[in-house]
Amino acid sequence: MKIPRRWDQRWTAPAICIVLAAITFAVFGQTLGFDFVNFDDNVYVYQNGIVAAGLSLKGITWVFVHPECSLYHPLTMLSLMTDYQFHGFHAGGYHFTNVLLHAASAVLLFLVLREMTGALWRSAFVAAVFAIHPLRVESVAWIAERKDVLSGLFFMLTVGAYVRYVRKPNSPGRYLMVAVTFILALMCKPIVVTLPFVLLLLDYWPLRRFEGPESGEKNREYLRFSARLILEKIPLLLLAVAFSLVTTVAAGTEIATNAGIPIFSRIGNALISYAVYLRQMAWPSGLAVLYPFPRHGAPIFEIVLSIAVVAGISAMAWRTRRGQPWVVVGWLWYLGMLAPMIGIVQIGVFAHADRNTYLSQIGLYAALTWWVAERRFSRLAFAGMAAGVLALLLFCARNQTAHWENSETLWAETLAHTTDNEIAHVNLANVLLQDGILDEALNHYRVALRINPGDASAHLGLATVLRQMGKMEEAISHLQKAQQLKPNEPEIQNYLAWTLATCPQPSLRNGPRAVQLARQANAFTKGGNPIILRTLAAALAQAGQFREAQQTAQRALQLALARSNSVLAGQLQIELRLYQSGRPFSSGSNSGAPR
Repeated sequence: MKIPRRWDQRWTAPAICIVLAAITFAVFGQTLGFDFVNFDDNVYVYQNGIVAAGLSLKGITWVFVHPECSLYHPLTMLSLMTDYQFHGFHAGGYHFTNVLLHAASAVLLFLVLREMTGALWRSAFVAAVFAIHPLRVESVAWIAERKDVLSGLFFMLTVGAYVRYVRKPNSPGRYLMVAVTFILALMCKPIVVTLPFVLLLLDYWPLRRFEGPESGEKNREYLRFSARLILEKIPLLLLAVAFSLVTTVAAGTEIATNAGIPIFSRIGNALISYAVYLRQMAWPSGLAVLYPFPRHGAPIFEIVLSIAVVAGISAMAWRTRRGQPWVVVGWLWYLGMLAPMIGIVQIGVFAHADRNTYLSQIGLYAALTWWVAERRFSRLAFAGMAAGVLALLLFCARNQTAHWENSETLWAETLAHTTDNEIAHVNLANVLLQDGILDEALNHYRVALRINPGDASAHLGLATVLRQMGKMEEAISHLQKAQQLKPNEPEIQNYLAWTLATCPQPSLRNGPRAVQLARQANAFTKGGNPIILRTLAAALAQAGQFREAQQTAQRALQLALARSNSVLAGQLQIELRLYQSGRPFSSGSNSGAPR
C-alpha cells in the first residue's frame, strides 16, 4: 500500500527528530551513571563555592560581573548553579543536562539545515553524524564542558533566527532576535565569536543571497547588495570583538603562563592541528582528554605535510565553488571556526583538543554529505552507506564514552594513547592517592616530575604521599619546591604552613615561617576560608601567639558551622581547647589540613 505523501510531510520530520534524540541517548545515556572527574569538574562544580551556593541573587550577580575559571561565561555557570539546586553534587544530574542540551542541538541542526536547503535526508544525516561522532564525547561526557553544549544550543538558535531574518530582511525585530541569541551564545562560551563569518558563508550557500546580475549597470547594484550583506554583520562583529576583549582579560593569567612557547612552535602546531582534526574525523581512534604540547616543537615533515593537505583541499574547494558551493562553504566553515582555538594564542598546555571540533566540523559534515549525495548512487545505496557510517560511529562513540566513567578510567585511557603526559600522570596519581594506593601514586608523581620538573602539582601530590608514609623531611622539601614554583598559590601556602606548624617531628617545625605563609594565603582568600583560618590558628599557636590563635580558631569555627561543615567544626573545637590551655597542635603523619 502506498503511503500518502501528506503523511510523509506531516510525520517524517518529527520522526527524524525523535530518532536523533534516541541515538544521542543511546550513546551518552550511560553517562547518567558516571562520576565527576578530577579535571576541571572540581573548579567548575564540586569545589566551586558559587555553584555550591545554588541559585541566589548574590551568586547570579557574581557570575555576571566576574569571570569564573579564567573565562567569562555567566550562562554556563548559571546552568551549573541550577543543576546544583536540583541535584546537589550528584554527578548524574549534571550529565543528564549535558546530554539533553546536546540532543536539542542535534535536532535544531537538522531543522535549521532542512529549512535552509530543503533537503530532508541529507540534513538528517548531517545532524546524526554531529550527534554521535566520537569527537563529541569530550564535549558531552565532561561536565566541565557544559559551555560547549550550551553555546552549541544557542549557536543553532542564532542560525535559525538568521534564516528567519533572511526571509524578511527589513525587519528590525528579527535582526534583534539574531543579536540576542548570539549574545546568549557568547555568554556560554566566547569561542563562538566566528559566528558572523559563518552567517556570511551561509549567505553564499545555501541561502544564495550573493547571487545576482554579473554585468552592465546591474552589476553595480549587485555589488551594493553584496556590500549590504557584509555591513549587516557589522553589529554582530562588534559584539564578537567586545566579548573577545573580555575573554582576553579573563584568561590573562592562562595566556601569560604559556607565553613562553615560541610563536613558530605555535604556528607549526596550529597547522598540524588542522590536519589532525581531519584525521580524527575520518578515523576517530586514540582519542584522549589531553594531548601534550610538543616540548621541542613539531617535526618539520609533519608541518610540511599538513600545509600540503590544507592547501590541496583549499585549492580543490575553490575550483568547485560555482558548481558545488557546499564544498568551499564547508571547508571555510571548518577553517574559520577553528581559528580562535587553533593555538596561535596559546591558552592551556595542550596541542589540540577533541572539544574544539564540536561546532567547527559541522561544515565538513555538510560538504561531504552533499558531495556524496550528488554522485550517481541509487537511493538504496546511499541509504545503505549512511546506515553503515552511523552504525560504526555509534559503536565507536559508545566505547569512547565509557572511558569517562570516572577519573581512573579516564586517565588510564589517556596514558594509553599519549606520551610524556605529566598532567595525566599527576591526575591518575591523585586518584590512587585518594584510594590509598600509595606506591602506585608515588610512581606516577615521580614519572611526572621526570617529564617536567616544574609541574608544581606533582611536587604537591608527592609531598602528600611522603607525608602519609611518614617521610616528613622529604615531604617538606617537595612542598617548598612547589611553593617556589607557585609562590602565590593559596593551596600550596596553606599546606606548607600547616606542615611546618603541626609536623609530628619537633625539629622540622617552624612557627614564624608557618605564620607568614598562612597570613599570605588568608589575605588572598580575604579571611573567608575556614580551612586556611584553621592553619593560621595552628601556626600562631606554634609561634607562641595563643591569644590570636584562639581568636582565629573561633572565626574558623563560626565559618565552618555556617557552612554546615561538621567535621571541620569538630576538629576546630578540639584544637581551640588546646590553644586555650596554652598548647600548640601537633598532627600525626597520616593527618593534615583538609585540601
